[in-house]
Amino acid sequence: MQTNSQDSNFNSVRQWANITAILAAFGINVLANIAPFNGLTIGEISNTIFRNVKIIPANYAFAIWGLIYVGLFAFAGYQGLPQNRENPRLQKLGFSIVLACIAQIIWVFLFQYQMFFLSLGAMLAILNSLIVGYLRLNIGKVRVAKKERWCVDIPISIYFAWITVATIVNVALVLETWQWTGGGISPELWTAILLVIAGTLAAILIIERDEIAYPFVIMWALCAIAVRQATQPMILVTAIAVSLSLGLFGLSLTLLRHRKSVINN
Repeated sequence: MQTNSQDSNFNSVRQWANITAILAAFGINVLANIAPFNGLTIGEISNTIFRNVKIIPANYAFAIWGLIYVGLFAFAGYQGLPQNRENPRLQKLGFSIVLACIAQIIWVFLFQYQMFFLSLGAMLAILNSLIVGYLRLNIGKVRVAKKERWCVDIPISIYFAWITVATIVNVALVLETWQWTGGGISPELWTAILLVIAGTLAAILIIERDEIAYPFVIMWALCAIAVRQATQPMILVTAIAVSLSLGLFGLSLTLLRHRKSVINN
């Protein structure tokens, strides 16, 4: 009886920790844009100090943070419901999202104070927390109720996908501060290679986990990179080609699976 009570208290702590961490991360993100901690917003730093980095998306791409936080609010509300306190999947998820939000807050401060190498460490911590959460939930591998899919799986997939892109960009920014010349490979070619890698990862998740949200975000980022680098033919063509290929591949695979399901039923 005491063990059950302790478990219930622990799950309640987890629920409130998720709600608090998400609200805190959102608040810091808003504050960082309306009253930058070191005088420059994240966007202003990207557009000035790192204006020559080829893999940074166009400014409009960062509007996806609105969608990410809408998803995280939905997650916070859903997991915080009394009837979901003992939800086995959410119990298994643990504090992964809490840790991601804490790392997100730390990243904002480090980046705005231009400690770029340390900010990469924080970004990797966000990515690692989301990978752990994604795998613990076994997203795409288990059947879940529609409400849980929309309030848990999809928001975390979107967040995970954007942080994947952000990590690649963060690495590029750190290399820029180190004045790395590319090892004999042009910045345009390096960017094209990274775009193909990002697209390949998204394609793997489409195959392995029937993902929709993750590749959508990657396509969003690729299109924004194409817009920003419209004067760079190699980057423009690669970004558009990978994005279109992802879309067509995902659609074809979805139709094929639907056809097989109809035939089997």
